Amino acid sequence: MGSLDISFVPRHLLLWVIVAHHFILVTTCENALYSQFIQEFCFDSFKFVMDATDEKYWCDWEKTQSSYGDLTNCTILIAEKLKCYWPNQVVDDFFITIHRNYFKNCPLTGRAPRDPPNNILCAFIMVPMLITLLMTALVVWRSKYNEGIV
Repeated sequence: MGSLDISFVPRHLLLWVIVAHHFILVTTCENALYSQFIQEFCFDSFKFVMDATDEKYWCDWEKTQSSYGDLTNCTILIAEKLKCYWPNQVVDDFFITIHRNYFKNCPLTGRAPRDPPNNILCAFIMVPMLITLLMTALVVWRSKYNEGIV
C-alpha cells in the first residue's frame, strides 16, 4: 500500500486546517440544549408576564418593552454560558415564533394607524385646493391684461 504524500501542500495551509479544526471543535454550540434552555428559562418567564398583561396592550411598546428586553437578555446570557454565538439561527427562530404568537397584529410603528382629526384633515385638503385655484386665476388674469406690456 502507498502512503499519502502531502509534500505538495503548502505548510501554512496545513497549519490553518489544523487550527481551524480545533477552533471549530472548541466553539461548537449544542443547539438542542440551547433551544431547550431558552424555552424553559426565558420563554416561561416572558409568557408569565405576557399572560398577566391584557392582550390589547401587547402592541403597546411601553407595556412590553421591559419583558421583551428581559427575554432578549436571557437568551444572550444562556448563549454565553453555553458558549454559543448570539444571535444564531436558534435565536432567530425563537424570536420569529414569539412575534408570530404575541405581536402578529401589531403595526410596524407600535400604534394602530388612524386618520387625523377632521379639522386638520380639512386643512390639508382645502389649503392646496385654494392655492391651486388662486394660482390658476392669477395666471389667467395676467395673461388677459399682459398684452399691452412690451
